[in-house]
Amino acid sequence: MKRRAFITLLCAAAAAWPPAARAQQAAMPVVGFVNSGSPGPYAPNVAAFLQGLKEAGYVDGQNVAVEFRWAEGQNDQLPALVADLVRRPVTVIAATTIAAALAAKAATTTIPIIFRTGADPVGLGLVTSLNRPGGNLTGVTSLNIEVGSKRLELLHELVPTAAVMAVLVNPINPNAERTSKDLETAARTLRLRLRVLHARTERDLDAALASLVQIDAGGLVISPDAFFASQNENLAALSARYGIPSMHFSRDFVIAGGLMSYGGSFTESFHQTGLYVGRILKGEKAGELPVQQSTKVELVLNLKTAKALGISFPITLLGRADEVIE
Repeated sequence: MKRRAFITLLCAAAAAWPPAARAQQAAMPVVGFVNSGSPGPYAPNVAAFLQGLKEAGYVDGQNVAVEFRWAEGQNDQLPALVADLVRRPVTVIAATTIAAALAAKAATTTIPIIFRTGADPVGLGLVTSLNRPGGNLTGVTSLNIEVGSKRLELLHELVPTAAVMAVLVNPINPNAERTSKDLETAARTLRLRLRVLHARTERDLDAALASLVQIDAGGLVISPDAFFASQNENLAALSARYGIPSMHFSRDFVIAGGLMSYGGSFTESFHQTGLYVGRILKGEKAGELPVQQSTKVELVLNLKTAKALGISFPITLLGRADEVIE
């Protein structure tokens, strides 16, 4: 067969392939998903992210590939994880914790980055403006850092006779100082003494919670942090061991056996992050998309854990709970 006739026949055959077959010939876009924590505790949030991506028209393994990178609570591993995604290279990076977003921003000025954070992205230096982010970043914020004082207030409502409360903070978290100051202000308003405890490793967690008995703390507020999120089950077990009523920042903690949580809905913010990644894949520019605010907050209570601690939720808390786990 002559070369020209062969090429003509080949092109005609390709045109006759079904659309799905032709699509498979093109390289799928790749989304780099990077997180400071571990995949287990974040499973419901990953599902929400993939659902948002699906609603935007993209299904993992069909017309997009999602590459997951988990730091397992070791934030110092994030630069290397992000660098790996940049070298690949990925089409867009979904940086779903504060530390992951900061690492991604430091790693590239060209690959679009969609962050998900519970803190002020302007204050963190991720963007210069919420309405006009500019550069290669935009994302979704949820109410987590802002409601720290409310967590202390709700915990005080549960144990009103307590004179001392504690807050657990990861000292390497970018919001550690702000979290401590906000709760110290709230404690003065509630006429409570507040003790700030630091933990950045599993060993630190055991030591910190053991010290609660010594300082006669009536309750513990666990501040938002990816390492703490990866230690949900451990923190729930330690709280039970030392008999300490504790307040967490996400529902995952209560599912793991923790007493109560109050904070922005992780599933909602991850869902919105997936939607935004989809818009980037369709060709929109990150710097032109305003930062979205996820405003849903939820109060979740665990009756079984309360019974084990020998306490009862007042009707005022039960009536406001978004979910009560029995």
